Amino acid sequence: MRAWGGDEVEQAVTDAVAVLRTAADRDWEGVRAARLEWSCRRTAEHVAGDLISYAGQLAGRAQNAYVPFEITLDEGTDNTGALEVIEATGRLLSAAVRTTPREVRAFHPYPFRSANREGFAAMGVAEVLLHTHDIAQGLGLAYEPRAELCEDVLTRLFPHVRPGAAPWPTLLWATGRGELPGRAPVTGWRWSNPLVLPAGRLVLEGVTPAAARDLAAGGDGGFAWVADGPFHGTREAAGMLVKAYESGVHRPEWGMFVLVRREDGRAVGGMGFHGVPDEDGCAEVGYDLAPSARGHGHATEALRALTAWALARDDVRRLFAKVERANLPSQRVVTRTGFVRVEDAGDLLAYELRP
Repeated sequence: MRAWGGDEVEQAVTDAVAVLRTAADRDWEGVRAARLEWSCRRTAEHVAGDLISYAGQLAGRAQNAYVPFEITLDEGTDNTGALEVIEATGRLLSAAVRTTPREVRAFHPYPFRSANREGFAAMGVAEVLLHTHDIAQGLGLAYEPRAELCEDVLTRLFPHVRPGAAPWPTLLWATGRGELPGRAPVTGWRWSNPLVLPAGRLVLEGVTPAAARDLAAGGDGGFAWVADGPFHGTREAAGMLVKAYESGVHRPEWGMFVLVRREDGRAVGGMGFHGVPDEDGCAEVGYDLAPSARGHGHATEALRALTAWALARDDVRRLFAKVERANLPSQRVVTRTGFVRVEDAGDLLAYELRP
């Protein structure tokens, strides 16, 4: 899977500016941007501010808050000048995305307080697409971004949204800007960057539908794997995630994580849940490792971190795991984590973990 983000930010900005430049000689300050409370001019300045802010988060490696600065356009800057600022800040974000290592994460509040370079790129693209739509509506301009950019945003920032017949109307609906047949109007929304959990020598990185599609199709999902990874169980789990996403039942924190070694950034396996907790507060876990990564305690470290996160939640009362009777190493992993065997079902043994 190729590195995603830098080219897409520039493409979104280029297309948006080309449309808005056709109306640069009009009054943007006195025209409201669609359903927003802002004027078209204020909305354009907001886009530039978001792009430079995201670039600053990545470049500054901010961990606990936004880097404390704002962008201000010089007094007397006209609409053409504002568009030039959007182009410049878009290129700055693109450069930050291209030069930031994939393992770097920086602060963003929604929903798990961090994002990586791909997340900031996707948020930048989303800001450009959505607010260009707002300005274009206010000015009476025709605007429809490239379908692939809209789908890129949906599969990275809206994993909880069931895909629609076309990605642009779906993105507008998901952000309260449009309607979709058979779906209730959206009145409040947030996008969702993946959950990341520290686990000793490892980091558990949440997998987006975009990455899962690539993994299920035989790609690397954007991760740098050990030579014999990912193992087939990880690809199967990725396929299950894609099906859940396409059905509209995927919830990112109850999906799949890739296990990444801190020492070298190599992905060694996959771990996650088979779905959200049921009405009794029970969730099933599963995992696998590339053969070369087995026997080093990685699965135990990862499972302890994942189960501790899950059992600390109010909606989880027990966790469940099924292990093949012949898989003695996996049985040792669950028992070292604290699971207790509760059922013998032929070739499978069932284990349970409670708070």
